[in-house]
Amino acid sequence: MLHIGLQLVRSTASGGANFEEARRAESRNDFVHKVAIASKELAESLYWLRVISRLSMSAEANALMIETEALLKILVASARTARSR
Repeated sequence: MLHIGLQLVRSTASGGANFEEARRAESRNDFVHKVAIASKELAESLYWLRVISRLSMSAEANALMIETEALLKILVASARTARSR
């Protein structure tokens, strides 16, 4: 169980760190690339939250999954918008 929690912390922290990098991107392509990496990390976080939810390890997992899905949609839309410009 500890392993799952550590994986969740790593992927969530990486997603946040990559988004911060995207905010300081040197070009539009750099931004899109870094947002894509952040999205992949959040998708991994969503996976670990689903595992936690299925194992009934946390009642808050469902609420966190909803928030993570919303953040993931925002990042994907942001990258899509940046690509189209």
